[in-house]
Amino acid sequence: MEGLKTKPFWQRPEGITGAIFLGLITLGIGYIIATSLASLLAFMFTTAGALVSIFVLGSIIFLALDSKARTLVSYIYKSVMRWITGLFVEIDPIGVLKSYVDSLKSNLNKMSRQIAQLRGQMHKLQEIVLNNKKEIDSNLTMASQAADNNKQAQMLLKSRKAGRLQDSNLKLEDLYNKMEIMYRVLSKMYENSDILIEDITDQVAVKEQERKAIIASNSAMKSAMSVIKGDPDKKAMFDAALETIAEDVSQKVGEMERFMEVSNSFMQSIDLQNGVFEEEGLKMLEKWETESVSLLLGADKSSIIKKANDSDDILDLESPIRTPEKVGRVNQYDSLFD
Repeated sequence: MEGLKTKPFWQRPEGITGAIFLGLITLGIGYIIATSLASLLAFMFTTAGALVSIFVLGSIIFLALDSKARTLVSYIYKSVMRWITGLFVEIDPIGVLKSYVDSLKSNLNKMSRQIAQLRGQMHKLQEIVLNNKKEIDSNLTMASQAADNNKQAQMLLKSRKAGRLQDSNLKLEDLYNKMEIMYRVLSKMYENSDILIEDITDQVAVKEQERKAIIASNSAMKSAMSVIKGDPDKKAMFDAALETIAEDVSQKVGEMERFMEVSNSFMQSIDLQNGVFEEEGLKMLEKWETESVSLLLGADKSSIIKKANDSDDILDLESPIRTPEKVGRVNQYDSLFD
């Protein structure tokens, strides 16, 4: 979780609402001044106008000089914008996390089907390579016999056919290597996503009740008084931790969906019968391989690619995807609430 921070207010949905309201207020004030400037100047020279002007000017100076007053106004404004935004958009961190769990479950079902499809394609590819090897051996044997019988034309024909099959197998083996990377990555993503769903579900089950208790004990007035005193707002801190989880999960879900798109695009470009595939799909996969970090795979990314390129590390396609142990495992988000 290192380096992961919640978004600033102005980058959140409620911040967009706040910016729109500020813009409307500014336009409204500008319109009033432009259309009623003469009347406003006349009012300012009256006793009541002078008092109002002094009050407004004094308030602006007070806000500019007093940090607690600025903090309080900011807190109230942000709270109002958050309430307004919440009427139209799901911004409650618990609700957001629940929606991410639904997305992850849906993606896991799609990923399971994709893994099964990929496994089937890899079995077919292995069979094609094996049959090519048998045909290579057969053609080389016939070429040797033709040479012994001084049949040069037959020898050249069989030798060339064996050579073409050998070239084809080299391409197919390279293709299998890329498919193996995808298979290993998808399997690990499936495993880690299963853990992620469990961790989020556990956090939501516990923290939803804790959040309700905090909201019940911390009224809006108490929160405002805490802000004025410079004390941390418990609800704000609690929500910030939940929002950090939501931001982390959002990035992991995005990475998961991007790789599924890459692997699906690559799979659709493959023509096993002719041993060819589109370069675009291969480039997308190679780009993913060279990207620096993977939030969902972590340090396992480099080891997965290394294993796929290791001829001694044979992938067992019949082996089921490993189910992580649930007993005794530490929830990856617990430290955020320490």
